[in-house]
Amino acid sequence: MSEREELRNLETIPVGSLGLIPAAGCTQLGEKVDAYLVKWRTTRENEHKNSLAFKGYMRDSYILKARVPRFGSGEAKGEILESVRGYDLYLLVDVANYSLTYSLCGYENRMSPDDHFQDLKRIIAAVGGKARRITVIMPFLYESRQHKRTARESLDCAIALQELTGMGVDNIITFDAHDPRVQNAIPLSGFETVQPTYQFIKGLLGHVDDLTIDAAHMMIISPDEGGMSRAIYMANVLGLDMGMFYKRRDYTQIINGRNPIVAHEFLGSSVEGKDCVVIDDMISSGESVLEVARELKKRKAKRVFICSTFGLFTGGLERFDKAYEEGLISRVLTTNLVYQTPELLSREYYINCDMSKYIAYIIDTLNHDASISDLLNPSDRIQAILQKYRDGNGKIS
Repeated sequence: MSEREELRNLETIPVGSLGLIPAAGCTQLGEKVDAYLVKWRTTRENEHKNSLAFKGYMRDSYILKARVPRFGSGEAKGEILESVRGYDLYLLVDVANYSLTYSLCGYENRMSPDDHFQDLKRIIAAVGGKARRITVIMPFLYESRQHKRTARESLDCAIALQELTGMGVDNIITFDAHDPRVQNAIPLSGFETVQPTYQFIKGLLGHVDDLTIDAAHMMIISPDEGGMSRAIYMANVLGLDMGMFYKRRDYTQIINGRNPIVAHEFLGSSVEGKDCVVIDDMISSGESVLEVARELKKRKAKRVFICSTFGLFTGGLERFDKAYEEGLISRVLTTNLVYQTPELLSREYYINCDMSKYIAYIIDTLNHDASISDLLNPSDRIQAILQKYRDGNGKIS
C-alpha cells in the first residue's frame, strides 16, 4: 500500500475502546492484525489523543482474553476473562480451520464449521450485551454455499446471519461471499463482502517478474458463470480481456450430492500464447479449477495462474503437485483467511497472499466510524502497483 494508506488520517472519535477477540482457529491472523493496529496507533499523531474519548487508544495489545472450555461430553461454554463494557468488539473466526481438535467422551474430534460457529455464538453470549458494538469478521462465510433453496432444502446461511444479528451483532464482514445476496436475510444490519483483488495482483507481481500486462499477452478467466463479477472487475482494472467457462452437467444422476460435470465449455476470444489468470472464490477439491487449466492448455495458453480467496484443498495437494509437474499450472495464489497447512506453505508453486494488514485497516477505520469505501474499491492502489511494476521492469517487493 502507498504511504498515504499506511498513515490513514483518522480524526473522528472512536466508537468505543477497541477490542479484538480472535477465536481459537484464528489466533495467528488475529495476532498479525493486532500488531498492525498497535504500530499505527502508537505512531499516529492525533491532537485529541489525551482526551477522555480516546481513553485506552494506545495499548500494547488490543486482544482480549477469551476461551471456550469443553466438558468431557463435548459440550462447551464461552468465557471472556476481562471487562468488555463499552468496548467496540471485533470477533475474528475461521470456520474452515479443521486442524483443531477436542475430546468427546475420550475420542479426539476435529472441529467442523458447525463447532466453530457454535463457539462464536458462545463468545457473543458471554459478552452479555455489555459491549457498545459487536462486529463479526468471518472471512469464510459459514454455510455460504447453501445460499439458495431448490426443492425442500434448508437455508443455512440465511438462518446463521439472522441468528448472529438476533444475538446483538451489528456488522458482519466477510470476504468474497459465494453469493452476496445472502445479505437480503438481514436487510437492516451491516454486511460487507470484501474482494482480495489487490492482494492477488500484488502477490502475482511480487513473485513473477516477466509478466506483460496487456490484452495481447494476458487474459482473465472465470471458471464458471457464478464468478463472472470478480473476473470482470479484475479484467477491467488491469485493462485485459475476459473469458469464461461454463459447466455442462449430467442432470440424470447425482454423485457426492451434485450433478457430475460432463464438460467445461469456453466462451471468449483466443487464449493462444497468453498468460491466463483463473480467479475463483474457493478451491475445494480442486478438480474443477484443474480441469479449467487443462482446457486452457489444450487451447495453447502460455501459463496458467490460479487465484482463489479460500484454498480449502479438501482432496489434498497431490493433484496440484501433479498438475505443476505436468506444466498445467504455474502458480497457485490463495489467502491466509483460512487455515493453511505447513505442506501447502512449503510448495514452490504456492503464493501466500497475507490479508492481515487489510483487515487491520478495516477495523481501524470502522472503530473511528469512518467510511471504508476506498478500502472496498482498491482500483487506485492497483493502478499504482501496476505502474511501479512497469517502472521497475518487472520487479516489485
